[in-house]
This record gives sequence, structure tokens and C-alpha cells, in this order.
Amino acid sequence: MRQSYRIIPVYTADVSGVCSALYELGGMTVMHDPSGCNSTYNTHDEIRWYDQDSLIYISGLTEMDAIMGNDEKFIHDIEVAASELKPKFIALAGSPIPFMNGTDFPALAQIIEEEMKIPAFSVPTNGMHDYVYGAGIALAEIAERFTDPGSKCTNPRSLNLLGITPLDFGPVSHVQKLKESLERMGWDVISTWAMGDSLDALSRSGEAAVNLVVSSVGIRAAKVLERKFGTPYVIGTPVGEFTKELSEVLEQAADKRNVSYLRNRLSGTPQVTLIGEPVTMGSLAAVIERRTNHPVQVLCPLEEYEGLLGENDRAVRGEEETEAALKHAELIVADPLYRPICPAGCRFFELPHIAFSGRIYLRKLPVFAEL
Repeated sequence: MRQSYRIIPVYTADVSGVCSALYELGGMTVMHDPSGCNSTYNTHDEIRWYDQDSLIYISGLTEMDAIMGNDEKFIHDIEVAASELKPKFIALAGSPIPFMNGTDFPALAQIIEEEMKIPAFSVPTNGMHDYVYGAGIALAEIAERFTDPGSKCTNPRSLNLLGITPLDFGPVSHVQKLKESLERMGWDVISTWAMGDSLDALSRSGEAAVNLVVSSVGIRAAKVLERKFGTPYVIGTPVGEFTKELSEVLEQAADKRNVSYLRNRLSGTPQVTLIGEPVTMGSLAAVIERRTNHPVQVLCPLEEYEGLLGENDRAVRGEEETEAALKHAELIVADPLYRPICPAGCRFFELPHIAFSGRIYLRKLPVFAEL
């Protein structure tokens, strides 16, 4: 029971991550599930749901269809909707029930693509992973299938921002601040993956001299673009004065000097503990260290952290392990819903994260570029 949760919530699931990553790209995303995944997604995870249209559907999987493996109904319903709506692509995302039944999503996507002549792909979600996993694979599929192979870099100070969704960054106005902070450093932002831009803009990603991965969601896409176009990438979020240092590293990477991650963190006993997504929190930790000259620790409760944690940082799994890691922390910066498992005498600073607490603290969301 070490990974059970009795006080704090779990992070947004992989299925919602797929929907969030693909929300603005003009495709049709179908969650294969009775209905629970869609209600959770649109009432907790997606702040754009009531303001911006997107073709996101639930299959309405019935008990009998699940038992009998009635994939024909699933295919038929998708094809009827696609015939009317004409999406740019069709993405299939699984949930726990079809995962247990062994539904062959790649085969279903191939059938739909052949019959509809619309690009279709599946993302191997099952509701048991977090949003970084689902969103990351979804963006990697876009990078693999929809970027123009004939694109060439013409501007040595051009870049793509990879890994941006509301789950980590909030509304598009916050994303615009990130772009403006880089533009002030002389960078031309070609595309933003995948918020505030269209699929057409993303298709031009091969024109960039370098890619900036601003959250772990964008790492898989960065690797695809590196293989496909030879584009180097840097991992880090433009946070405060850290943006200038990040810009210098981007210049080095654009010159093919093999820089992948800015890693100038302090060692020693940490004075501050941050909890959350490793790239954004690691970048914020770098800012705090430069301002205070005190080491900072990042606790990462998410799955994908390989190569993203510093000497003081650690991955935590489940509520019990997180609570134990916080036992002696004196100053904690985290989503407000972490407060109940923090030590009674610690100083706690709220840093809301949509992927953890949903819309509850929407008005308190941080603007990373202004921290």
C-alpha cells in the first residue's frame, strides 16, 4: 500500500495528457472509455474547455461491448464523426478497461486511416501513468508524422518551444510571457508545442536552429526532431533572470556544441524544497540558488525524470514516500494541496499546479517568466 493516496490527490492521468497536448491542433481525439475519463478531463484538467472548441470525444464503451470485444462499433462511430467534422488527424487514447481487454489500438488506427484517408494514430495510455507520459508521446507522434521533412533552418536565432500545455503553464497569456522573454533576448519563436499555435505552425519546426524543452512533456518530441532534422535541444524553462543564462546556452547549442541541459546547481544541504515537474521546478531552483546562494532540493513525483534531477534532487513515489522526504524540510514551495502532508513547523509557499489541484487555484497560477 506504499503508493496509495489518502490525503493528497494524484496527478493528471496520461489520457488527459494526450487530450491537452492535442487540444488546439485541429485533430479529433477519442478516449475509449465508458465516460469517466472525459468527465474528469473536462471538469478538472482542461481550463480551455468552455472557451475554445476542440474535437474531443468519449467512445461510450458499454459493458457488453467490452466483454464481446465489439471494435466495429468503435470504428463506425469514429468514422461517422470524422466524415462530418473532417479533422486533420484522429488520435486514439486508451483507458483501464480496454487495456485490461487487450484492445489493439494500433490496428484500429490503421483501419481508420486506410478507410477514411485521414492520418490516425494511437497513444498507448491506460490511465495508470501521469500526464507527462501521455502528452509526451502524443507530441512525439505529431513530430514524427506532421513536420515537413523539407524544412531547413534559415535563421540561427530561431527556436521551437516544446512541452507547453495548460497542465504546467496555465492560460495562453502565461505562455505569451515566456515567448516575449525569449524574444527580448533576440530569439524568433517559430512554434509553440502545443499551445497558442496551429498544426501548420508546428509543421515548420524543422526551420528552427535549436529547440527549447520547457517541461518534461517536450523531451520525446525534441528527440524526434533531433533525429529527423538534426536540431539540437536545450532543457530549461525561462524563469526570471535564468532566461539570460538559458539564452546563452541556446546559442551554444545552435552552434552544435552539444549542450542538452543547463546544470549549474549548488551542492550541499538544501535550504528550500520544491515539489513538482522536474524541468520547471529545476529552473526555478536555479533562480532561487542564484538569488540566495543556498542549495535547493526538487522532489519529483512524476514518472519521467531521467537526466533531469540535480545532486540534491530525488524522485518520490506515492504519498507516504513524499511525506517521509518532507519530514525535515524547513521551507517548502509546492501546490497548496501538499500542505496537509508537510511538517507542522515548516514555512510553506503556495505554487499552484493545474496538473495536481485542477482549477481550484486558477487565479493564483504562477507566471514563470515573471518569477
